[in-house]
Amino acid sequence: MASKKVEVAGIMGPLWFIGWLFTIGFLELTFFKGFLAILVWPYYLGEFIRTFVV
Repeated sequence: MASKKVEVAGIMGPLWFIGWLFTIGFLELTFFKGFLAILVWPYYLGEFIRTFVV
């Protein structure tokens, strides 16, 4: 019986998760907004940065 070698090549999943956790902490979001940030975290980051640009 031949053994099989499993290789994990995806790095984007963990990087996305780290970015999501960073955004929740950086913007001090509530639990519900943090949950929504799973889908729309670039929006919250843009809203925060816009306060400095405008």
